[in-house]
Amino acid sequence: MTTDLGRTIVLWCPDWPVFAVCRETGLDPAAPIVLTEAGLVFACSAAARRDGVARGLKLREAQYRSPGLTVLDYDADLDARVFEPVVRAVEAAVPGVQLVRPGTLAMRARGPARYYGGEDAAASALLATVAEFGVPGARVGIADGPFAAEQAARAPGESSVGIVPPGASAAFIAPLPVALVVDPRTATLLNRLGVRTLGEFAALPAADVRRRFGAAGAFAHDRAAAREQARVIARTPPPEFEAEQHFEPPLDRIDQLAFAFRVGAEEFIDRMRAVRLVCTGLRIELDDERGGHSSRSWLHPRWFTPADVIDRIRWQLQGTGSADTGLASPIVRLRVIPERIDSTGNHEEGLWGGGPDERVHHGLTRVQSMLGHEAVVTAAIGGGRMLADRQVLVPWGDRPPERTSDAPWPGSLPALAPASVFRERLPITLLDERGAVVAIDERGAISASPERFAVGGGEAAPVRAWAGPWPVVERWWDAEHAKRVHRFQIVDDDGCAWLLVRDRDGWWAEARYD
Repeated sequence: MTTDLGRTIVLWCPDWPVFAVCRETGLDPAAPIVLTEAGLVFACSAAARRDGVARGLKLREAQYRSPGLTVLDYDADLDARVFEPVVRAVEAAVPGVQLVRPGTLAMRARGPARYYGGEDAAASALLATVAEFGVPGARVGIADGPFAAEQAARAPGESSVGIVPPGASAAFIAPLPVALVVDPRTATLLNRLGVRTLGEFAALPAADVRRRFGAAGAFAHDRAAAREQARVIARTPPPEFEAEQHFEPPLDRIDQLAFAFRVGAEEFIDRMRAVRLVCTGLRIELDDERGGHSSRSWLHPRWFTPADVIDRIRWQLQGTGSADTGLASPIVRLRVIPERIDSTGNHEEGLWGGGPDERVHHGLTRVQSMLGHEAVVTAAIGGGRMLADRQVLVPWGDRPPERTSDAPWPGSLPALAPASVFRERLPITLLDERGAVVAIDERGAISASPERFAVGGGEAAPVRAWAGPWPVVERWWDAEHAKRVHRFQIVDDDGCAWLLVRDRDGWWAEARYD
């Protein structure tokens, strides 16, 4: 049994980002799946790798290699949130755990080896703990430092435990590529100089490496020689504010479940109030009797009260139904997790009270609790080429959409924007001097100058001025969803300017410049 202070245990869960997404969405982890970030592959499943997909590929290249790919965006918050229960379980079995990244944990080997009777037994205990959460293929590595221990966990082989004998870490990592310890630019330079492995890099004089590559190069050189000074820094477990309740027998009515969790909601809020904290964002997870899982994040414009928590549970369950309706499958477990916590000092009322904003909030919240989550909405500006696409209605308390309106939208209308945008486009008639409908050919040219204009079935009025047309083409590569329209501007006889749209169905009024 080894009790060396420098020995480190690393627990590694392969393909954790993919596994976390599959657990959250119900996808099959055995299917070809990729997670993308900034247009590049961030993580992929084993099935996708068999098709030739690798991290760092462009999305289009990945889809070319594996046409059946399921493509999802990488969500770092989801990655960490799903891994948190695993971390807490490991901390219960082995204290002093450092979270390297979601899916990878490090801990000192001395304590677990003494407690379980050896490094092999400690590794088996860790794997058994992770297996209780259904995490497949977890591996453990033990070596003289965190870097060598992680490489031992990642080393290919049938055994799920890789143990490097004391003092043999440098020889173990020597054949590995030098790109593991340096950035891509430095790795390219070292390869050109003939230094391709960690052993070759470690053989270079330390003074020369520091002089050429600086402090970062010296740190990488120590890693390559298994002389790293980094040691495990155990995290301080965050306070547990989440609330969880199991129902036996399962509850199949929304009003029953909301009533049953009333005390749990009060305790959930009181635990945070006791340490002068408020919750401004939470996640509600529901498990039903058939194995189904529902998870959703909720935000609050101020902070959650117990009644607000109950409302969110009810809204998540009922959807567009009513609170006294039955559920398709009875609920067996309810879990409420705070995602956004803030100090009460940042939410104290002013010297003279909250004023009009507080009354508005209470009024809107009251209406929302009676009529449903989407009954009270606020307006926000989104991105898009058509003006109607930029009108976004957000339920009260939800996060507005990301500011995609600032992104480039080729073909979008330049400023100044019309004051009145019709959510339902108005049919209009645009006639030439002979009374024929003005047409636009495939080359974007009009058949004749517009002379008269009428909205709906109204009387046609003269056109004072006009400009256009300007083509707008969307998704030209997709025959089913392709869209091609032409924009047109006119000024009617009353001096009012209109923004018109011509598509395959005719002329429409999209907006008016009031």
